[in-house]
Amino acid sequence: MGVSVMALAQIKSPYEFLPTYGKQITHYHQVEEYFNYLTTQTPYVKHQKYGETSEHRNLNVYYISTPENLANLEQIRLQNLASIGLAPKNSATVGDKLIVWLSFNVHGNEWAGTESALSVAYELANPENKTTKEWLKNTIVILDPCINPDGYSRYGNWLREISGKNTNPNKFDREHAEEWPGGRYNHYIFDMNRDWAWQTQIETKQRMAIYNQWMPHVHTDVHEQGYDSPYFFPPAAEPQHEFIEAYQKDFHKLLGKNIAAKFDANNWMYNTSERFDLFYPSYGDTYPMYNGAVGMTLEQGGIRAGREITMENGVNLTIKDRLTHHKTAVLAVVETSASQIEPLLKGFKNFMNNPRTQMKGKYATYILKNNPKLNQLADLLKINKIEYSYATEKSNASGFNYFTKKDENFSVEPNDLIVKVNQPKAVFTQILFEPTNKMTDTLSYDITAWNLPLAYGVQGYAVKNALNLKTKNVAETASKSIPKTVYAFYVPWNNRTSAEILAQLHQKEIKVRYAMKQAVFGDVTIEPGGLMIARGDNPKIADFENTVAEIVKKKSDFATISSGFSKNAKDLGGENFPLMKAPKVLLLSGNGVTSTEFGAAWYYFDEILNYPVTIVDQDKLRNVKLFEFNTLVLADGRYNFSDADMKRLNEWINNGGKVIAIDGALNVFDGKDGYTLNPYATDEEKQAAEKAKKEKELKERFLDSGNEERRMLANSIPGAIIENNLDITHPLSFGLGKKYYSLKTGDKIYSLLKGSNNVAYVPKNYKSYGYIGHDFGKKLPETVSFAVESKGAGKVVYMIDNPLFRAFWENGILLFSNALFLVN
Repeated sequence: MGVSVMALAQIKSPYEFLPTYGKQITHYHQVEEYFNYLTTQTPYVKHQKYGETSEHRNLNVYYISTPENLANLEQIRLQNLASIGLAPKNSATVGDKLIVWLSFNVHGNEWAGTESALSVAYELANPENKTTKEWLKNTIVILDPCINPDGYSRYGNWLREISGKNTNPNKFDREHAEEWPGGRYNHYIFDMNRDWAWQTQIETKQRMAIYNQWMPHVHTDVHEQGYDSPYFFPPAAEPQHEFIEAYQKDFHKLLGKNIAAKFDANNWMYNTSERFDLFYPSYGDTYPMYNGAVGMTLEQGGIRAGREITMENGVNLTIKDRLTHHKTAVLAVVETSASQIEPLLKGFKNFMNNPRTQMKGKYATYILKNNPKLNQLADLLKINKIEYSYATEKSNASGFNYFTKKDENFSVEPNDLIVKVNQPKAVFTQILFEPTNKMTDTLSYDITAWNLPLAYGVQGYAVKNALNLKTKNVAETASKSIPKTVYAFYVPWNNRTSAEILAQLHQKEIKVRYAMKQAVFGDVTIEPGGLMIARGDNPKIADFENTVAEIVKKKSDFATISSGFSKNAKDLGGENFPLMKAPKVLLLSGNGVTSTEFGAAWYYFDEILNYPVTIVDQDKLRNVKLFEFNTLVLADGRYNFSDADMKRLNEWINNGGKVIAIDGALNVFDGKDGYTLNPYATDEEKQAAEKAKKEKELKERFLDSGNEERRMLANSIPGAIIENNLDITHPLSFGLGKKYYSLKTGDKIYSLLKGSNNVAYVPKNYKSYGYIGHDFGKKLPETVSFAVESKGAGKVVYMIDNPLFRAFWENGILLFSNALFLVN
């Protein structure tokens, strides 16, 4: 159905369409209604639903351009991909078009973003706005008004419920004190702005699928920050990754001048080149930058502002102010982009196609040795459109060993995973795999290392030359035939799939044993941690072979044995194979618990394992019958247990309960009677540390204040990878390998515990990747990262580092699974 001429001249603005626009938060369904209105009333807007959230809200993008461009959208998309080798070339062309992607509200409570998206869309689509129509002649705008509808709706429902008829700008009003866990995060309380590369969340997976189908040339990520902060726009701060190109930085400078002129004309406060850097690869500005686009962050002051708040300077900040600032800046992005089509397209194609530009690091090939954990690593490469293959023959090579940090000779063998730099996603490939990412400044906003071989716990090598290897697209797996009679099934314990299978077996009440030491049955070698499902333990399963095979088949390395008699005196019915008990898990939430770390644990149980977990707010713990559970998970946070709570907890542990305590939750046991957890091994060590601290404070009296922030960095670790020695005989280490590389994001340090199992600890001359403060680095040797203390019949698992951090540290997921299932 066509759009009438009258309609074209009378498009309603969001102020006309929505009665409370600019005064109160817009319901998400109203956001969709307004965009639906624009889609039906003007030929300049086209809608695509690209997915759903965990709470089944729509994820939408809106294409805004001229009717002619919208009619040729698919051809424009394919032509762009073909220009960088990600699609076949087609003889028919429609002329180069610039693709500008606008993303709003990845953080749900930064709601001025979505509000401004309505005004931005109106100005771009309004036929009476001749200026924006000029921009759109050769520009496709892809507008995502709300990346995080679940968080936005959580915040919006709360704000509307507690809002009065009149605004109250007093910062102590409840409108400015959002309740736990807040609307910043998605359904599983993840910060999706840190998830672009890892794509652990359903919203990110679906969004990145369509992003990689388009590969835009400019991407704008619209945010809010503390309400007293002036507006931030590019240029970005240092550190900026050395792989970022000059054309990207040049555009930032040009854009900054353009936005500044518009803000100056209105006397609006702003800053550039501060705080928001371009280093960590999983942000909404860096991921586009490393994929050839010009990515950027826009930040308006507004978090905790509610509808109106009085700032430090005495000026009241309203929602209308915030959305207007955003609208102005975002439209300036489109305007500047449209004026720079030629240099942007040239820079983008050069970034993706030019061998000189692509080969930025030291290495041309990355080899990942055959390992069951490669399944998850291959999945990550696939969703990021990074090409990889598998070796089909044996060959000798020399390269950098990620685990030893040395150049070594090694053998390439069939089914080793091969990643070549020479591919369209060359730069992003190097960002993920280069052993060392150079930092131009230590004031980083996020973690500073993310080496994939270490994150996944697979042996990896970086090779300087392009190896001439015969490869195949899919790894070979031997087909399995199930014997008519099986004594027991064996499932190796070596990746997250092992834990997923065990979770399913427990829920089906199928009895499982696991190996404490290596055992050999015929030609099958059982490694420590290996799961054994024996017919003798499960006499009530009528069709034992088919029932168990159906569950374990998702692990191609499962095996069967025909006898419980072992070749090395480790028979299946002996003490080497204890029966496992199904965890009955209690997870605490609520005020005091770090919301994202709670979310990581919840996501682990709900989405990774699909295993039942009971969630209770910590202030309701007194109402819980603890003896209905055998496992208590305490995510990072502040736990204010009463003396009565602690007495009950101690009794429960002594009677067989298990606590898994992470990061800040260690304070529940730190220095408490009956527990060995302590930052210092001896009183002398504590006194020496206190003496050194006092001496340092005396020296610092003479130092200037201007460099105070940088001096603080010397005793910090924003996020680095640290080598750990493993006690490979302890169940907490099973399946991890000979070494464990931990992602350390906090400054907690504990001495090796006395009378406990120090399963993973930092050796004297530890290896590391990423930034570690000079003073902090000196404290790390011979400190514990993961330990297990026995108390009565129970256990406490101490996790100084969080192995579930952002759900992308695959070897950490296995470590946590060890704590959950194997430590008893």
